[in-house]
Amino acid sequence: MYLDNENRPAITPQLALRVAILGGIALVMFGIIFFRLWYLQVLSGDKYLAQARDNQIRDVLIQAPRGKIVDRNGNVLVKNRIAYAVSISPDKLPKVQTVKTALYVRLARVLNMSRREIRTTVRTQLKAQPFAKATVKTDVGRDVYSYILEHLSSFPGVSVDQVYLRFYPHHDLAAQIMGTVGRVTAAELKLPDFKGVDQNDRVGQTGIESSYDRYLRGQDGAARVQVDASGNLRSELTKKPAIQGHQLRLSLNMEAQNVGQQTLAGHHGAFVAMDVRDGSIYALGSAPTFDPNVFSKGVKESVYKQLNSTANGAPLTNRAIQGLYPTGSTFKPITSVAALSCGVITPSDIIFDNGTFKEGGIVRHNAGNVSNGALNITNALRVSSDVFFYTLGADLGTACGGQQLQKWASRLGIGHKTGIDLPAETPGFLPTPSRINRRHKQYPKLFNLPWEPGDNVNLAVGQGYLGADPLQMAVAYGAIATDYKVVPHLAMRVEDSEGRAIQQFSTPSRKKMGINPLFRQTIMNGLYAAANDPGGTSVDVFKGFPVKVCGKTGTAEKGLGRPDQSWYVVLAPCPNPKYVVAVTDETGGFGAQTAAPDARRILAALFGIKNQENKVVRGSSRTL
Repeated sequence: MYLDNENRPAITPQLALRVAILGGIALVMFGIIFFRLWYLQVLSGDKYLAQARDNQIRDVLIQAPRGKIVDRNGNVLVKNRIAYAVSISPDKLPKVQTVKTALYVRLARVLNMSRREIRTTVRTQLKAQPFAKATVKTDVGRDVYSYILEHLSSFPGVSVDQVYLRFYPHHDLAAQIMGTVGRVTAAELKLPDFKGVDQNDRVGQTGIESSYDRYLRGQDGAARVQVDASGNLRSELTKKPAIQGHQLRLSLNMEAQNVGQQTLAGHHGAFVAMDVRDGSIYALGSAPTFDPNVFSKGVKESVYKQLNSTANGAPLTNRAIQGLYPTGSTFKPITSVAALSCGVITPSDIIFDNGTFKEGGIVRHNAGNVSNGALNITNALRVSSDVFFYTLGADLGTACGGQQLQKWASRLGIGHKTGIDLPAETPGFLPTPSRINRRHKQYPKLFNLPWEPGDNVNLAVGQGYLGADPLQMAVAYGAIATDYKVVPHLAMRVEDSEGRAIQQFSTPSRKKMGINPLFRQTIMNGLYAAANDPGGTSVDVFKGFPVKVCGKTGTAEKGLGRPDQSWYVVLAPCPNPKYVVAVTDETGGFGAQTAAPDARRILAALFGIKNQENKVVRGSSRTL
């Protein structure tokens, strides 16, 4: 049987045109594909081959441990511990939202967190630093570390890195001095001091950790490793080891620091112990305090708010350098310098204290309404006569230009930062006529009256608008005792890991005060009498103490029904002191009841005197 081709219909011109068009399109498409393949394999082959090889290579950052911080005797105050942190790399996160959510759900089960908590943590960190790793959880257990590494394909973008966390073995000891570390901020990365810092590094944020971060911070290392297609480690190619940060030695005496904190435990206040000759800080503390270990892993916002809340006593506040306190009668030696230097009184002049002082229609009395009779300036300091110093304050308001009290207080450091090597120090507030009048216009509710003569009277006894802190008072007393104002400092030297000195910090220069030696001796005699002679305000506290001291009590009234604030500033040994100790308790009452016994305990620790710490009971001025 034969096919009859003659009966087959001929292809129409329209169909032929369509076939030609389709064939042309197919030919063009094949041409494009062929050209693309030729371009990728021939022209760009080397480029993509290199990229493929690079995909097998990973650069891994090796975090450098920070240096230790030790006290003057080498006791470790801050060190490191090894931990594991779970992080997410933003460039490796799944782009599809459902896939990303599934990843967060799986990770939440492993980390014992909620999916929402993980998502919020990642978003917050990536918003602050878009290209840095987001740390989901720090200090995870070894089981979590092993599980994630064994199931990396189920956790795209997730890594578990070995990190060094700061560890404070003595917990709250010197917490406000040590400070905290935290992740470097985007703003800090732009500063010259943070050149070379990785955006995931943790740096000093407060305290000594911040002030000397450049020494404590080490140099990160790096490892180049080869991985397979699943991202699993195959081999280490090269490695640049990390270099640990230097050790920092402070002038702190850990025993004195510990005694100071124990005395103020459960109270609100602060203390300072300083070398009057060079400004070395032996102890400095604030209560209430906190455990800086809570910041090692990254603190939650709720916890941070609690630590900063005034309702909880604001533990993050360093009252020793940030307190804005009336100082009570501890200000009287400063008033004495001004009055003697101005000439409103001489060392031998007598003022009769009948227990009452009248000025501008206002009547003021001594504490307890006592009358001290005829007093020279030495005996006025011994018994802490308010009437005597009210009189000097009124006279200084008109004599020598009217602001000699403010001039000398300023010269001695009141109303200025001391320059201590800690961040966030405040200058305090020294009231002057111009400042009060200016603030009266700006804040009429807070400063309800312009400057009046009575304000100078109040200032003479450490009351009124005055705002000072224990460190300022310690510096002022040291300057009166030696005629030199020092710059307080904590850092002694930078050391290697074996404790060998690398860099010794020079002692900041002292400033000559130019106080007449006779005037200084007169004041020191008064401070000695206050702690040693009959009728002295703190003689009972230091009875039997083996070291002679010169000290002054202070009881600052805060008004509005609030308890009085207790103060004591002491120099020892007298008459040629090495140490000055300043203590304040915000609700301690009379200076001899609370602050003076605390100062005695700190001095006992500084001098290594045993069995002296509990000779005097807080709340009583009598020796047991």
